[in-house]
Amino acid sequence: MKIQDTLTCGDIGEIPSLLEKFSARAESLKTLALRSPDKTVYLVGRGSSGTATLFAKYIWETYAGTITNFIHPHSIFEARKPLSFKGQVVWAFSQSGRSQDIVACLEKLMKWGAKGVAVTNEPDLKNNPLARLAGRHILLSDSKEVPVAATKSFELQLWAVLWAAQAWSGCFNAKDFKTTVSAAARAAAENYGGEALVRKVMAANMLGFVGRGPLNAVAEDSALKFREMAKAHALGYSAAEFLHGPVGAYTGNDLVFLFTPSNKLPEDILQVKRALVERGTPYHIVKPGALKFPFSCIPTDIRMKRLALRLSLAKGLNPDNPRGLNKVTQTF
Repeated sequence: MKIQDTLTCGDIGEIPSLLEKFSARAESLKTLALRSPDKTVYLVGRGSSGTATLFAKYIWETYAGTITNFIHPHSIFEARKPLSFKGQVVWAFSQSGRSQDIVACLEKLMKWGAKGVAVTNEPDLKNNPLARLAGRHILLSDSKEVPVAATKSFELQLWAVLWAAQAWSGCFNAKDFKTTVSAAARAAAENYGGEALVRKVMAANMLGFVGRGPLNAVAEDSALKFREMAKAHALGYSAAEFLHGPVGAYTGNDLVFLFTPSNKLPEDILQVKRALVERGTPYHIVKPGALKFPFSCIPTDIRMKRLALRLSLAKGLNPDNPRGLNKVTQTF
């Protein structure tokens, strides 16, 4: 199978135009992007959508003055007494809007007084119980995502997070968004690292992805895509968490990707690099280039998704439909 024949490649190639289309209607977020009067929100999601909520926490607390809390559905379902969510806002992230546990969790929270915001990639409300329940729907695109591994929908979730921060606090400017679309187009068209990097990744027993702040979310989702598409033993970490134990599992037969917010490595990433050098573990530094952080997270993530796709094809796998996985995963 050639890379251009995969549905995943087609989805990745669509990302720049979909980012641009979302930006054209981002004005609607001024009414849809709710938060509580005390500038607090709650987040819930699974899989890639759950990773997008991690990105939201970093962005909204760092740039938009918004305290961001995670909801774990199990504790909501098992709560012995009702929890007061009166006046609170819950954002529910789901690519399809059909994840049963996310829908059920939001339903219970709304009964306890919460207001809901659904972030999905499904425009048809008949097939989108989450959006129907929430009543406020941030639609990522009208372009259906068929492959199992979320690529374009994940990038659009990150994009929606950035635009919500802009709606709340005006923390960015129009140029930030415009230059990111151009950078995303370049990333979607390139084979980052060439065949040499694919061979290096294929030879590794275990892959690690390490980032700080919003790049922690990119690291987590990059690892997920390598697991889903390429059946690789891959894990994502924050820089601090990696040094608190996981680094001990990595050897000279592994490979660790280091995501940096600037071309000059910050101290925490330098600490990870030193620890890897001491252990003799190979590493690869992914630099942002000239694009401003945190917008550089978008092309960085695109490059990793294309690399996972290329690794999958090099292994003779079908990246669009990995065995044993489904596009909509029901865990409830």
